[in-house]
Amino acid sequence: MDANQQRSRYVPPHLRGGDDRHSDRGSDRGDDRRAPRAPRESLREPPATNSRWSAFEPSSRDNYRDDRFSRPNNSSSSYPREGGSGYPRSSGGYGAPRKNRLGFHGDMTPNARLEQELFGDCQSSGINFDSYDEIPVETSGEGVPPFVTTFNEAELGPEVCKNLELCRYTKPTPVQKYSIPIGLAGRDMMACAQTGSGKTGGFLFPTLASMLRNGPANIDEDAGNGRRRKIFPTALILAPTRELASQIYDEAKKFCYCTGVAPVVVYGGADVGSQLRNLERGCDMMVATPGRLVDLIERGRVSLAGIQFLILDEADRMLDMGFEPQIRRIVEQEDMPRERQTFMFSATFPREIQRLASDFLRDYIFLTVGRVGAASKDVKQTVVYVDQQDKERYLVRFLSEVHDGLILVFVETKRSADYLEDMLCHEGFPATSIHGDRSQREREEALQSFRSGRTPVLVATDVAARGLDISGVTQVINYDLPSNIDDYVHRIGRTGRVGNVGNALSMVNEKNRNIIRELHELLIENGQECPPWLGQMYQGSYGRGGGGSRGRGGRGGGGGSRFGARDYRKEGNSAPRSTGNDRGYSNDRGGYGGGSGYGGGGYGGGYGGNSSYRGGNDNSAW
Repeated sequence: MDANQQRSRYVPPHLRGGDDRHSDRGSDRGDDRRAPRAPRESLREPPATNSRWSAFEPSSRDNYRDDRFSRPNNSSSSYPREGGSGYPRSSGGYGAPRKNRLGFHGDMTPNARLEQELFGDCQSSGINFDSYDEIPVETSGEGVPPFVTTFNEAELGPEVCKNLELCRYTKPTPVQKYSIPIGLAGRDMMACAQTGSGKTGGFLFPTLASMLRNGPANIDEDAGNGRRRKIFPTALILAPTRELASQIYDEAKKFCYCTGVAPVVVYGGADVGSQLRNLERGCDMMVATPGRLVDLIERGRVSLAGIQFLILDEADRMLDMGFEPQIRRIVEQEDMPRERQTFMFSATFPREIQRLASDFLRDYIFLTVGRVGAASKDVKQTVVYVDQQDKERYLVRFLSEVHDGLILVFVETKRSADYLEDMLCHEGFPATSIHGDRSQREREEALQSFRSGRTPVLVATDVAARGLDISGVTQVINYDLPSNIDDYVHRIGRTGRVGNVGNALSMVNEKNRNIIRELHELLIENGQECPPWLGQMYQGSYGRGGGGSRGRGGRGGGGGSRFGARDYRKEGNSAPRSTGNDRGYSNDRGGYGGGSGYGGGGYGGGYGGNSSYRGGNDNSAW
């Protein structure tokens, strides 16, 4: 071989000194994805009878994440491009953000590209949507306005109704039928509705319509100096987690399209500089987690003096121990006007939380759609007894029989989520995971990969259970049951949403005796199949003094009203109706703090220790 042949190939500087493998592999992740890796000997390979999984080779979980960091400046990442406004304004410096003729900061000009981006993948309601008309609705309070049956331009305005048509929304859900007229009447509202019933639209529709009708508050926005100019939003929506805040913002962008109202989202874990630039372009509707909002207030960049609408989504969690002080600071100790309209929405409202929530409401209407705290009856709930050491094999066998749809698997701890994701990928099931130790970008990319179907299995802690609306989820699997029934309801509510049919599988064993009684009652009340052994476990737990709720809003050892199923104001000063020791919420905020670790078995013989639900909470909203 002559000298010219020896020098025919150029080696980039960052690869010099290595062997020849680098020049041939291209993207080692991309090629490695197609190279099958032998599954671990300790785990059996899934049956090859299901053709759905046969296209996926057993491999490392990293091979299903190879594009997680390959899309810089991804519009769905933690850096929203324009906050939904699309208005070509200055991104900072001197001078106030440009306003439109309504006094808001959003764009009012149609944009074909943006319209396709926002509404191109909108789906119509599920197959059982019409049956929602049969759901019972109860209201309490003075002067409740009559409900509506259609989206009326006279009430919502032509701009909002046009966006509803683009979203293919043909008629309001039960909670929207009542929340729209209540909101437009200027009344405060505490709304309880089963999961997947359209609660987000229930507060966005009347809020946006009222903003367009009344305009922004008359605030002197020139109070700031230069680059330290404050932002004065008109509506504030608080959510307990980053994922839920992002989801609400995505919905708000659709409904605010061409209305002139500019939504912006801010949350912890993302670049605060980018969020500040979005705010400086103008913000009329702010979606936020409390921690980041307090940070921006302390920086002097956000003022609440112009707030006309305050919405707390998943309000029971927002007022949970650890959340309440920040909420009280935002609402009571800053410059937020007392003359405002306040909405609180959730699927569960324990009685003690109702008492706390009433501190922020004035002459409010209590709205109950369906049985408060109930899971949708469109979710088929199945309970199976599986010993801890057999869960992996059972999960692999179950997944091999699932032929379509997205699958959401809930576990108790972050370490369990990592382990189970790795195990499933090795077994040939494309999986990803989200939990509080993942960076915000990793979490958003994991959700995007799950939504797109690239990794149809998502392993998650309870950080994903609250409010997330991911279309196409047909299976929810409680690999580990939560420690209280409220979180069970929110978990299985990720499927069977807005009239679609879903399935929920829960693996139960002796470790779950603290939730058995309420799980048994929930299955009976929802008309679900309840295996005889579950009743026997319930009786056994009750006989030994166990089985009482150790979570939020439980009923202790007896019966009574669960989840605050009625307006607590109706109870007056009488004691709560209960046949046992109803410890309620206030005396039991600590949750289930028992040392219920996995011991030496289960997850590879190592994830033991005290894994209490509240003591090791996976809340990463801040």
